[in-house]
Amino acid sequence: MDERAHAHDLRPDAPEADGVSLSHGLKQRHLSMIALGGVIGAGLFVGSGAGIAAAGPSIVLAYALSGLLVMLVMRMLGEMSAAYPSSGSFSAHAERAIGPWAGFTAGWSFWVLLCTAVGLEGIGAAKIVTGWLPGTPEWAWVALFMVVFCGTNLAAVKNFGEFEFWFAALKVGAITLFLVLGALAVAGLLPGTDSPGASHLTDFLPNGGEGLVIGLLASVFAYGGLETVTIAAAESEDPVKGVASAVRTAMWRIALFYVGSMAVIVTLVPWDSPAVVEDGPYVAALDRLGIPGAGQLMNVVVLVALLSAMNANIYGASRIGYSLVERGQGPKALGRVSGGVPRTAVLASSVFGFLCVLLSYWRPDDVFSWLLNMIGAVILVVWIFIAVSQLRLRRRLEREAPERLVVRMWAFPWLTWVALAGMVAVFVLMAREPDTRVQLYSTGGMTLVLAAVGYAWQRARARS
Repeated sequence: MDERAHAHDLRPDAPEADGVSLSHGLKQRHLSMIALGGVIGAGLFVGSGAGIAAAGPSIVLAYALSGLLVMLVMRMLGEMSAAYPSSGSFSAHAERAIGPWAGFTAGWSFWVLLCTAVGLEGIGAAKIVTGWLPGTPEWAWVALFMVVFCGTNLAAVKNFGEFEFWFAALKVGAITLFLVLGALAVAGLLPGTDSPGASHLTDFLPNGGEGLVIGLLASVFAYGGLETVTIAAAESEDPVKGVASAVRTAMWRIALFYVGSMAVIVTLVPWDSPAVVEDGPYVAALDRLGIPGAGQLMNVVVLVALLSAMNANIYGASRIGYSLVERGQGPKALGRVSGGVPRTAVLASSVFGFLCVLLSYWRPDDVFSWLLNMIGAVILVVWIFIAVSQLRLRRRLEREAPERLVVRMWAFPWLTWVALAGMVAVFVLMAREPDTRVQLYSTGGMTLVLAAVGYAWQRARARS
């Protein structure tokens, strides 16, 4: 893109390339709760068990370090999204800052990630339900969930907002109650429960630095999903205010929900207890407190978290896909809008997600496994595009449209460079671990293919 194009992008009255046809049906309460609930995913409730088993009490440090990285990424993304509210979020920012090929690569890789995640979350939710109703087919439950959330997203965007509002309210309520009960137990104030004190924290690094690395990698990918709020902001009543508010409260949300709950769990439960992995860390902690029916209670919360993630990921995938098409980077059919909703993009995202579910049954050992590896490090690729885009757009904004800097990255450009160094460090750590090395290489291959296609398309459009 040349400087004239950049100058056009920075005009205060420049129309959004990808938001003109979408409705603005999300209210501030929807956006606030989407931001709050977006940090509480199934990865936190279930996936953290393996991290605790590897890192022991140092999992608190792992979540704190990766949480700091995520805070920096969200601040950078918030700065750009407040300046340019867009349903394409980081994909649109990458195109504006780096070039069309970058927007193409970031956007389509994230679309594949979200659609695959929809399938994985559907499978996880179905497993919980079939545990309650044995003998019922798993695929039928996944299909039912798909139909429900596809229908929700095909209707007005406010329906998506309402679903997410109540899903998020239940998740926030559950984890807040857990933190309160846990804090009381740790302090010795919970009736019928003796405080463990620091007896479970004496061996802080039981598996040495290697265990901490495994815990750190597990924690990084547990934070996925925070980006949805910047996508949704483009369809809210006041996009700039919505993004600014969500980003500014990200720090305490991450510190409270992630780091706080990890601290409570490893204080209450021995890190090497088999129940941490077998039952999940939250169930293990509640059982330790003698809470009756803790397992089933947490299964309900995890089910809600999975269904919430399905709903949000169908929404996010459809908006990213629509934005790409509006910018001329995808099949035009996906850009059709009816009633303020990109319904073809919603259907395509849902179908792709259900295809992933079918592949998990038909080809679990090759095609499905390959797909899972391919999306393993996509979130890190997206974060790198966010950091590089912010480095370039911030200077341009300061020079040409400083009034758009409603949210500012802290200590620019130093903390942006610190975040980039952190992302490179995570890549290096992934390359050292056999399990994550395959994911790193598979994601790298997909990224290179998309970048090559995007660059070829960019050159062809420049010549035409």
